[in-house]
Formats: sequence, C-alpha cells, structure tokens
Amino acid sequence: MEVKIGVVDSPRELLLTSNLSPDEVEALVADALKNPAGQLTLVDDKGRRYIIPASRVAYVEIGTADTRKVGFSVKV
Repeated sequence: MEVKIGVVDSPRELLLTSNLSPDEVEALVADALKNPAGQLTLVDDKGRRYIIPASRVAYVEIGTADTRKVGFSVKV
C-alpha cells in the first residue's frame, strides 16, 4: 500500500510503500496527531523506519499501491 506524507515547510512529500492495511496506517496517524509533541513512525516494506514529528505533518494520503505490469507489446 502506498502512503504519501506531506511535511510542513517542505516542497517534497515522503512516499513509502507499507505492508500495513489502510486502517492500520490511519490508526497510527490518528494516534500520532493526538499529541502534537509526539511523532509518527512508519516502517516501509523494505524495513526502513520513517519518524516524523507530529507537529510537522501537513497531510497523509493513504492509497493502494500501483501494480506495475511487466512485459512487452508488439503492434502488427
């Protein structure tokens, strides 16, 4: 599943792919935002850990991962 996180005063967003369900990610974000002094911690599908101060989270977009098709197409 794809997760995009906008960070305050940053022109780029964080993009990660997680093995968590959308509901699990939403619960983690909601818990982190309850305490502005807290932090949002997510782990991607490769085991990398992302830690963002909750006060700096601008938005979180939770979506499905795009499955990429592999192959070739030949027009005749």
